[in-house]
Amino acid sequence: MTTVLLHGLGADRRQPLGLFESVVQEVSGADEVVIAPDVRAHGGFLAVGEPADFAIDRLAAEVCEQVPAAMADAGHGARGASEPVTIIGISMGAAIALRIALTGMLPVARAIFVRPAFDDRSLPEHLRPFPVIGQILADAGPAGAAEFQERAVYQRVAAVSPAGGRALLAQFQAPDASRRAMRLVEIPRNRAFDAESELAELGARGIRSFVVGAVRDPVHPVAVAEQWAGGLRMPMELVPARDDGQAAQAAALQERVARWLSRG
Repeated sequence: MTTVLLHGLGADRRQPLGLFESVVQEVSGADEVVIAPDVRAHGGFLAVGEPADFAIDRLAAEVCEQVPAAMADAGHGARGASEPVTIIGISMGAAIALRIALTGMLPVARAIFVRPAFDDRSLPEHLRPFPVIGQILADAGPAGAAEFQERAVYQRVAAVSPAGGRALLAQFQAPDASRRAMRLVEIPRNRAFDAESELAELGARGIRSFVVGAVRDPVHPVAVAEQWAGGLRMPMELVPARDDGQAAQAAALQERVARWLSRG
């Protein structure tokens, strides 16, 4: 079997690998193939391209193009490409995972959506900090972090979650952040789905899913996780806030994911 891990906006493949690779192999066995592609303009995917390249279905297709080669490298060959996969996505990765499952780009059997932030709106209020960061990066580079801290979009997040504020500021220090600033401007304009009724298609197609939300996370509101779980008609669980300790949140994420995966 194969598990595909998808990272969040501004992160890279190391994010989901660090969280979930050992969990997946502990539950599914050491022979489980774990694939974690980098999304366009993230990590080792160096190309930036044009605004249209950041349409979510385009990003999903590019992720899926990387999977067969990774499966072949793991010894699965052409047959492996038709075997059912488990897909786990974090934030932006959850939105991409949903598009992959809905469109059938990969034969998804199970999907876990961690801290979903995208919904049926283009650029909802909780994602508005990202294009602001992207524009400041394009204009001023990493030194623009000081300007961003003066903006209301930053201060609203930091007032609720200092850890969330620090995560936004970390975008200024991400590798090659200025050249890749377009990702922060364009990706939040995507909708994960057009209507909640679209989410119900996963269950109708026999794809089991699970949603994990986090409390006191203004960039990944619990209300969005609840919307996903309600539309999917699948279970949802919460993990502690990042402000209660990043290690505690990570441990809770790993426990929730391991428990759900172990149910088969």
